[in-house]
Amino acid sequence: MITRLPRWILWGGAVLAFSAGCLNTAALMGFTNLSVSHVTGNVSLFSAAVAHFDLRSILYIGASLLSFLAGAVLSGFVIGQTSLKLGRRYGTALYMEAALLLSSCFLYQQHDYFGQLAAAMACGLQNAMVATYSGAVIRTTHLTGLTSDMGATIGNWLAGRTISKPTLGFQAIIWYCFCGGGVVGAFLYARVGYGALFVPITIVLVAAFIYNYASEHLLEKRQPRQKKRSSF
Repeated sequence: MITRLPRWILWGGAVLAFSAGCLNTAALMGFTNLSVSHVTGNVSLFSAAVAHFDLRSILYIGASLLSFLAGAVLSGFVIGQTSLKLGRRYGTALYMEAALLLSSCFLYQQHDYFGQLAAAMACGLQNAMVATYSGAVIRTTHLTGLTSDMGATIGNWLAGRTISKPTLGFQAIIWYCFCGGGVVGAFLYARVGYGALFVPITIVLVAAFIYNYASEHLLEKRQPRQKKRSSF
């Protein structure tokens, strides 16, 4: 149960959720009409394609699902842990995500389906990168599990049980930021097309830079100073 939430986690979760919402809406409005951050809905589409023997859709949707999985695998390989802790290689993972998003933007603009795969891989990487903090599950690229957790928490509160208000507040922030990112993504896509992806690209790059800078300086402050040995 979260009793106190560090600001770097609060802001990080908020901006990454906003970024994912913007990216996913732009992908849905584009020529693929397929989500890059939601596995459940894509699996349902994949199942329908199998039922109708639609080989083209089976290959396209299946490749998108595998790309999301590959991104999560890459996250596990680079970071190696599921619990949030300052000093881990989140900056490296974010720079990788930014590179994938840049590739997807270029490929999308060429109407190349590999843009969908690069974007889905970026979402898989981001979603697996932010996993748990103080026992609370943190996801930034989709809202299904988070909405269920919020509903259960509210139900416990209505029943008079003790709940973690910081956890509920953080989940609400992620929910609204993802929704807000979707609004921005839809607005920009209608005007500049896949140029809307430069918003999540910029957000992820800035987040990577700030995290690396803050991580280095905060860890230096936390390390105890070694006493100098006197020489005779």
